[in-house]
Amino acid sequence: MLRHWFGKAVHGVGIILILITILFPLYWMIAASLKTADQLFSVPPVWFWHPTLSGYIDAIFDSGILTALKNSVIVTSCAIALGLAVGAPAAYGIARYSFVGRKQIWFWYVTNWMLVPVVILLPFYLTASSLNLINSPLVLILVYQVFVVPLIVWLLVDQFRSVPVVLEEAALLDGLNRFEIFWRVALPLVKPGIAVAAILAGIFAWNNLIFASVLTPSDEARTAPTIAMAYLGGYSVPWTKVMASATMICAPVIVGGIVVHKYIARGLTLGAVK
Repeated sequence: MLRHWFGKAVHGVGIILILITILFPLYWMIAASLKTADQLFSVPPVWFWHPTLSGYIDAIFDSGILTALKNSVIVTSCAIALGLAVGAPAAYGIARYSFVGRKQIWFWYVTNWMLVPVVILLPFYLTASSLNLINSPLVLILVYQVFVVPLIVWLLVDQFRSVPVVLEEAALLDGLNRFEIFWRVALPLVKPGIAVAAILAGIFAWNNLIFASVLTPSDEARTAPTIAMAYLGGYSVPWTKVMASATMICAPVIVGGIVVHKYIARGLTLGAVK
């Protein structure tokens, strides 16, 4: 009995340490956004203070963070929609049809997702420059597909394989064509997987810095991560404004993750057991 309780205590302490490790940086970012610069760098740290919104006011009215957030919302939403429109049918085809080169295409999708972004940055920049797409949200939406589509295909292939074939055969006997079977039978059954794929693709598109900083450098076209980097170029860094901007940038991802968290575990495990 003593050994059982000792094991549970060690397990509980381990969970608490992991939670502190994960949540403390988030707490520090939010707390720093509500402090003055003097309170932020005081030694020992100030644990109790009167919160101030000066960092948020500076970020909203002096840096164009709202425009950057709007650009990020547009780019992320369109990147997810286009990625799902392309990736879901591709995943269904790989899961359901046998054709020459299927394994090679599947391998290409998986390895392409692991591609190092900086390797293809220069070719994409030269192509976008020749097409006058620099500072256009369209160039980010298209470039992100290099990583978003393979990620969606990788996640959804096993999801579609978990759908019983007998359901599709019954739908075929009822007169549905292949596209209707995909749209009306298979796709609704893999909604959790689609939600997970959309979340992970959205996190990639929302947080991407390297492509956004090079392909959309103007103030009007900046996305949220690049606006935070712009604060670091001067002789003094306005850390309260940086922390306020970082909090506003992270908030949609955190809130979205909390809202759809029930789909994440189900989507990641669907198809794992045959």
